[in-house]
Order: sequence, then C-alpha cells, then structure tokens
Amino acid sequence: MRKLQISPSLLAADFARLGEEIKAVEAYVDMIHLDVMDGHFVPNITFGAPVIEKLRPWTALPFDVHLMISPINSFISDFAKAGADILTVHPEADPHIYRTLQVIKDVGCKAGISLNPGTSLDLIKPLMPILDLILVMTVNPGFGGQIFIESQIKKIRDVRALIDASERDILLEVDGGISPSTAPLVIEAGADILVAGSAIFALGNASQYGKNIKVLRGENS
Repeated sequence: MRKLQISPSLLAADFARLGEEIKAVEAYVDMIHLDVMDGHFVPNITFGAPVIEKLRPWTALPFDVHLMISPINSFISDFAKAGADILTVHPEADPHIYRTLQVIKDVGCKAGISLNPGTSLDLIKPLMPILDLILVMTVNPGFGGQIFIESQIKKIRDVRALIDASERDILLEVDGGISPSTAPLVIEAGADILVAGSAIFALGNASQYGKNIKVLRGENS
C-alpha cells in the first residue's frame, strides 16, 4: 500500500505571508509545492529563486519546485542553491530535455517531468531511467483554482502502469483541481502525491488548514 503524500501549493496561499502559511500547514503535509511561472511558457508570473531562498529557513520539509519556465537550464543551479529538493520541468520547455534532467540530477536535486493535459505519454517513455517523479497536470498550467479535467484520470492510470512496469521508485504526482470530490478519483487511479492549493488555503483561515488536508486524505468526511 503506497503512502499518500500531500504537497500544498503556495500558489493559493497568502503571498504577503508565505512563511507563516508554510508554518500553518507543515505539521499536516509531506512537502511544499512551489509553482514558478515566467509569463512566457505559461500565461502568469509568480516568483523565482530569491523568494524560494527566503522561504527555505521556514521549514525542513522538502521543497517540491515546479518550473513552468523556458529556457530552463541556466536557472537550475539557482533553484538548487535556493533550497529546492525536487525540480520538475516540462518536456516542451527545452529541445534537449534529457540533458535538462541530467543537469537537475548533477546539482543534487530529484528530477521530475510534467505532463500537460495535451502532452502525450510517449514523450516521457525515453526519460524513465532518469526520472524520480512524474507530475500529471489535471488542469492547463498557469493559474490556480481551475476545474479538474476528468479525461486525465486515464492518463494517471496509464502513468501508474508505466511506473509499475519500470520497477523503478518513481513518484506519481497529480496537480490541478484537487478537492474533496476529485481526490478519491486521483488516489484510486494511482497517485502518490496530491498537490492542492485552493482546497487547503481557501478563505485564508489558517485554523482550518489541518482539517482541509485531513479531508483530502480521506480521514474526515
């Protein structure tokens, strides 16, 4: 039985108090998800390595950094030095994505690849030997609070089968529209990690964050 992990997305947290938001959830979660967007690869801008560096002292939890940027390679070292533990990239973001993944491993981070809703699973099959994590996006990347795309459930199952056939210790992460109603579907399809933003940080009531996370885990109704 795989242990379900929760990675809260700070994209939905209060940007004026990100350190405090991390402290409010750290007792209930397994890692912290940080979405880096450049306004070029995706239509939004969030934050970069300097912000992650400032947040690093707030917790010992792993930093799960999703790079929605292009180009990538020249920034990998900066994110590693800032405190990233996992760096996840998109195959469309660099024409030599295997080399990008090698660079991530060389700087001491775990290497992840992300599949957009329109990205074929075939693109990542040659990358399996170097991967530590596969992220399936169940919304189009760029903004939080989007509606879950149910057709991606099959992709999650297909990725789960690909990982199991590889016999490698690769984590399957799912991000986008995760809520109390969609989480059970994603878990049943084979996810190891749920990324959730609005379902945790909605309304900005820190006293409810722990309860919200337990609901996602299926521990409370």
